[in-house]
Amino acid sequence: MFWNVTLTLLSGLGTTIQIFFLTLLFALPLGLVIAFGSMSRLTPLRWLCNTLVWIVRGTPLMLQLIGFMYIPGILGNNIWDGEAGRMTATVVAFSINYACYFSVIYRGGIQGVPAGQREAAEVLGLTKQQIFFKVTLLQMIKRIVPPMSNEIITLVKDTSLARIISVYELTFTGYSFMKSSGLVWPFFYTGVFYLLFVGILTILFNLIERKLSYFR
Repeated sequence: MFWNVTLTLLSGLGTTIQIFFLTLLFALPLGLVIAFGSMSRLTPLRWLCNTLVWIVRGTPLMLQLIGFMYIPGILGNNIWDGEAGRMTATVVAFSINYACYFSVIYRGGIQGVPAGQREAAEVLGLTKQQIFFKVTLLQMIKRIVPPMSNEIITLVKDTSLARIISVYELTFTGYSFMKSSGLVWPFFYTGVFYLLFVGILTILFNLIERKLSYFR
């Protein structure tokens, strides 16, 4: 029984990992785009990006997930049909949500780099692109690693919300044993998988922070 439960939970973990990495794949670059938009000199673009961030950060991820999944169908365009559709809706909702949170972190990291360093680079004749990649980017990364690590670890736990739209992820798998067989221990066993996942990420981010310690 133990091995059957473990194998089933590993299957759910596979879906959880898929949601996690796909979300990061899309949210990390999209967050940077939104961050630049929110700092743009073009007022309409800046207003649009800041409004998007305000709405997404001000409403629950669960509400956004349900909206992305069911509103298109209510409007007569069921684009998220079947298991693949539910997975796609999950990744889209998660990516937009986390991109908005990442954008705030990016913006804080960029604006936290002393303006004098950028001005000195301009005096040396560097272009804006060279200033960003050679002066701003590395210092920004050092500043954003701690808050980004917190958000990314939160993402691991937030993947459990996908069960709301019947995505067969880790929590859904653990709960199914309690619901169908009346077994409680698999539900708590599910927590072990989350703890291991978060533990690996914690070690990884600690190593990254030590690697970037030369900026001190």
